[in-house]
Amino acid sequence: MSRAPEDVCKLTESTYKNVMEQFNPGLRNLVNLGKSYEKSVTGMTLAGKAYFDAVSKIGENAIVSPVSRELGVVLMEIAEAHRKVHQELEENFKRFHREIIIELEKKTEMDVKYMNATFKRYQSEHKLKQDSLERSQTDLKKLRRKSQGKHSSKYEIKENEYMETISSRQMDMQKFIADGCREALLEEKRRFCFLADKHCMFSYQISNFHEKAKEMLAVKLPSWQEKCSDITKVPDTVATMIEGLATTPEPSPRVEHYNRNIMESMVPPPAPPLKAQISPLANMFNPEPRSPLTSSPDHNSDQGSLGEGSMSQSTSQSSGLNVSRKHRVRTIFPHTSGNNDTLLSFDDGDIIALLIQEEKDGWLYGELEKTGQRGWFPSSYCRPYTEPVILNSSNLGTPVRSLSVASLPEQEEEEPVLIPPPDYSDDTPSSPVVSSTPSPQNTRRESVRHGQAEANCHK
Repeated sequence: MSRAPEDVCKLTESTYKNVMEQFNPGLRNLVNLGKSYEKSVTGMTLAGKAYFDAVSKIGENAIVSPVSRELGVVLMEIAEAHRKVHQELEENFKRFHREIIIELEKKTEMDVKYMNATFKRYQSEHKLKQDSLERSQTDLKKLRRKSQGKHSSKYEIKENEYMETISSRQMDMQKFIADGCREALLEEKRRFCFLADKHCMFSYQISNFHEKAKEMLAVKLPSWQEKCSDITKVPDTVATMIEGLATTPEPSPRVEHYNRNIMESMVPPPAPPLKAQISPLANMFNPEPRSPLTSSPDHNSDQGSLGEGSMSQSTSQSSGLNVSRKHRVRTIFPHTSGNNDTLLSFDDGDIIALLIQEEKDGWLYGELEKTGQRGWFPSSYCRPYTEPVILNSSNLGTPVRSLSVASLPEQEEEEPVLIPPPDYSDDTPSSPVVSSTPSPQNTRRESVRHGQAEANCHK
């Protein structure tokens, strides 16, 4: 594509101006953005190191456990692998700073002076050559005006010399414009090529980093996944210990006969496969968890003083039930079994006799006293119930302290309930809190609070 010398000269000047007015300012902005990019990656690596240091510390805690020792090793190996990945990323961005950011800063500072000087030199030389050519053309015109007189042949030789001079200067001018345009375009391309080449090198480094990170993680990932795939697997030593603890002494003939009669009359269906749901209103009460089926030391002492516990501890543990009397619970929320025949439906305030006291995944098995129906029900929907002991005051001379909540005014404001457990598949739901038998006054208070809680939930 051929262009006139004036067009080529304009292209040269616009190329120089493009480098000075657009490329160099853009390069300064790129340097600032690169520094921000570098700071953000540095902050990310620091946060990642802190995070995986915490993972490693948790792994150290797991190593102490006899059953989670292997998982502790896995956590520490994962943390170490990620620390190496972050360290490798830091090294790559140190090279990014050294080979790109610093180099671009140097080029920007030097290029401003260089391009200004080069452009001024081109303009000055172009002006000199243009002025020289114009002077020769002016002299030739003057000579031609003189040669129009009587002695025209006298100026013919000089006219030829001026023509040769003008032609030579025109050729020189065109060559200068062409060389200047070529140099300006190459200067522009040289800068873009430098920028692209630096980022190609950085892309190559990042590609190597990802390959190395993939290699470090993929080599051990299958073994890590295998160690945490089976949650029910325990080491042989721990399994032997648990089996030894699970072996109970043989019960006495009387207790064995009692258990046999109980088991013959009660063959409970299997517990539901899913864990019992925590009541949505449980967090409306006191969140301090306590054991549901274990009385406090004061309560045990009261029972002992009143003659309610007549069997020894070994007999109660071997049978799984209190021989003298069954444990009973009072429901604090209603429960509907739906279409499941193995579940028990009840209303708020019903009394249930526990037929199996051992809690299974948050379920208890018992008999509803008012209907005689049996079934599984969530342990979080009830609280232990103990009838107030009323003795003949004429024999004792002094009133006997009742075990109901009404006799304990300092505990009236406490409304203990269940705290929902963490949502892990291997956790068992927490047990309801021990509570004394409610008096009529306290029952009315509880009904009012229960209604308020339901109203808040509807809102």
